[in-house]
Amino acid sequence: MLELFKLLGNKRLFVILIALVMFIALMGFTLGPRASLSWPEKFLRDTVGFAQNIFYKPAGYIAGLFKDIANMRDIYKENEELKIALAHYTRDKVQYNLMEERNKELEEKLHFTNAQKEQNNYTYHITQVVSVNSDTVSRTLVIDLGERDGIKVGQSVISSEGLVGVISHVSNFTSTVKLITTMDAKDPNSNGISATALSNHKVFGIIESYDEVSKTLQMTQIKENDPIKVGDTIVSSGDPSKYPQGLIIGKVTKVQVSPFGKTKTATIEPAAEFQDWKLLFVVSQPKVPQ
Repeated sequence: MLELFKLLGNKRLFVILIALVMFIALMGFTLGPRASLSWPEKFLRDTVGFAQNIFYKPAGYIAGLFKDIANMRDIYKENEELKIALAHYTRDKVQYNLMEERNKELEEKLHFTNAQKEQNNYTYHITQVVSVNSDTVSRTLVIDLGERDGIKVGQSVISSEGLVGVISHVSNFTSTVKLITTMDAKDPNSNGISATALSNHKVFGIIESYDEVSKTLQMTQIKENDPIKVGDTIVSSGDPSKYPQGLIIGKVTKVQVSPFGKTKTATIEPAAEFQDWKLLFVVSQPKVPQ
């Protein structure tokens, strides 16, 4: 016993012994099944939470500051790109205004009639698809515009992407649209579309058939020396009865010489999507005075 008191006389060992006993007691108290935390645990958690709040908030602010700086760099870059785009737009607008003024001047000198001046001022009537007839022989749509809305047989129907078809029948409240995917050169009731290239109006041909297998249009009667090429955007060249000038039809995917070697044939991928119909537009041309 005397030796034990001598051992405890050493203050350092005494403190270590007391701490070890308290640690073991604390572990036994906290590891047992409890419904709530003890006050030491609450104190420790609150202390840690307070310390985290002190250190994490400034760290979060600093991290947010670096993120804001990175965003500012992106915004600055986007702002520079927008400035360049605006400069290009301003330049193009000036060129367009000059060309428009020049065009008006030439129209006046050439004594264009009012009908000639207004021939490309189309009116677009927005419409919705009522029903779809997916019959392979007669693919048609029914839209919710009719005779009371000024719709007439022969008017073109387009989507936001390109040409869809032409009005074939009109009733008071609805109209039937015959799709361009029904075009067949062998069908006497199928009318071709005179077409040209958007970037080169020297190109001319007739779109008169649709290939169901490849899902493409066939443009024929192209002169051998016409500068048509793969990638050209094909538009209608103007038909007073059905297809007005400038309606987008599709893009050239292939050009080949016709079997007789005198002309060329181009394969056109339609611009319009012939599925998931939503909104369409009926194109109305200005009335030509008789």
